[in-house]
Amino acid sequence: MNRIMTLVAAGLLALASPAFAGDTPAPEGAEVYFVNLSDGDTVQSPVTVIFGLKGMGVAPAGTDAEATGHHHVLIDRPPLGEGPNGEEELNSSLPANEHHRHFGGGQTQTTLDLEPGPHTLQLVLADQNHVPHDPPVTSDVITIAVR
Repeated sequence: MNRIMTLVAAGLLALASPAFAGDTPAPEGAEVYFVNLSDGDTVQSPVTVIFGLKGMGVAPAGTDAEATGHHHVLIDRPPLGEGPNGEEELNSSLPANEHHRHFGGGQTQTTLDLEPGPHTLQLVLADQNHVPHDPPVTSDVITIAVR
C-alpha cells in the first residue's frame, strides 16, 4: 500500500510541476541590473558583482511571496531565452552549473573567480522554484574583460 501511495504522489508531483513553470508574475517595470559593472569594463579576478533590483523584493528560494525572487548570474552563455533550449528555459527551473550561478539564500552580491579574457554576464531574477518570472526580469548582457 505504501508503494502505491508513493507512486501516486510522485505522479501527481510530476503532473503539477509544469503548472508552476513561468507562472509567477513580475510587476510591470521590474528591473534587475549590475550596480558596479558596465558593458566593456576591464576588471581583475576575483570579480565582485553587486546585484541591483527595482520594483521587486529579494526572498530566499522556496519563499512564495508576491513580487519577490532571488538572483541568478548567467556566465558565458547566450541571453536567457536565446540558448539551445530557447523558450523552454523561460518556463523551467534554471540549472545550477558553471554557466548558471544561483543565489537562493537571497544574496545581493557575489565574488566570481573568472579566468583572464572576455566574459559575458547576465542577471536573472527567478521565483521560489528557480523559474524566471513572467515576463522575465533580466538585465542586459554585458561583456567584461578580466585581466
